[in-house]
Amino acid sequence: MAAVSERIDFGAEGLLDGLEGEERESRLALLERLAADGVELDELRSAIADGRLALLPFERMLSGRPRYTTVEVAERSGVPIEELERQWRASGIAVPGRDEVVMGADDLAAADRMREILDAGIDPDQLAELSRTIAVAMSQFAAASRQVVGQAFVGAGGAEDEVSDRVERGAGELIHTVGPTLDYIYRLHLREQLRHAAFDEEGGGGGVGAPPAAGVLAIAFADLVGFTRLGEELPPEDLGRVTGRLEAHAQEVAHGPVRLVKLIGDAAMLASADTTALLEALHELLERTGEASTDGDEDEPIPLIRAGCAYGPAFTRGGDYYGRAVNLASRITGAARPGTILVSAEVRERADEEAFRFSRARRRRLKGISGSVDLYRCRRREDADEDAGA
Repeated sequence: MAAVSERIDFGAEGLLDGLEGEERESRLALLERLAADGVELDELRSAIADGRLALLPFERMLSGRPRYTTVEVAERSGVPIEELERQWRASGIAVPGRDEVVMGADDLAAADRMREILDAGIDPDQLAELSRTIAVAMSQFAAASRQVVGQAFVGAGGAEDEVSDRVERGAGELIHTVGPTLDYIYRLHLREQLRHAAFDEEGGGGGVGAPPAAGVLAIAFADLVGFTRLGEELPPEDLGRVTGRLEAHAQEVAHGPVRLVKLIGDAAMLASADTTALLEALHELLERTGEASTDGDEDEPIPLIRAGCAYGPAFTRGGDYYGRAVNLASRITGAARPGTILVSAEVRERADEEAFRFSRARRRRLKGISGSVDLYRCRRREDADEDAGA
């Protein structure tokens, strides 16, 4: 293959344009190495145009060497080609033409695992739904890890071939730890989900064996106040750090029966069958973000947050929750003042009165919610008593 690179005049092909001295020599060394490894000229040209030539060796390491068509993968794994393509689409993977040799050993191994899952009795529709959920999570994780790899191995700078070597070597070593780490974290979360799988008896949950259809539980949202204005004042990377700290605090308070469902830009969604536990988590979240807002060591202080909580029917699909309680909690959050927690009457009725004190807020009509809604401000009883005695 080395002879192939010798026959390519990279300068004549325009792949060295604008480079001189060490930069030109570095680019040439990298091009020759990639060509010797079998990278086609068009792929080299595309990588240069996209500014990812230094990352190309690592990219190829992730994808592996193509050996099979999708039809061959289907035949070898025993999974019908139509089902394979359906599951790939659900996973957010572009489905290649059936005559293209683009599949590698990892793709075949994944298809074999798919066959085992289907043989174990998992319904194909449920597997596709699970694949969509995994795809969303993995897309977010890939974006975050790409940023980490970039800062660790690309941000240090250097000649193009040196950066490429550093990324391939350093990130290549890290990538082998990702699988076991994800497996470990998944098992921990699954264990916690199983421990708190049943809704409380009052909520009418069906326990671990019940299908994940409808149940009754408390739903809460907490969002950053003035986030839109903040977006006009801070550069994107600083804004990202602000939301990142909200995410970190939300993860810290979501334990036991309280689950962090998702983060939506400047807001966190939490859920629990234990109303009191969820309210305690919200108060802890307000405290943590309040401390960060006044911490002089922070470059970008977190704005105050507000929270809203509702209790009622909801159903889960793909790890997310839907239903009136979700909609109501979202609207209540929008009505809350900065640094406060606003709740529905149903939440007040089910919360531990020894732990919290509720004060009547005015009855309100909320967008998208029929009728007027009774709302209450929620505070820890100890905090309310201290203020009353001051």
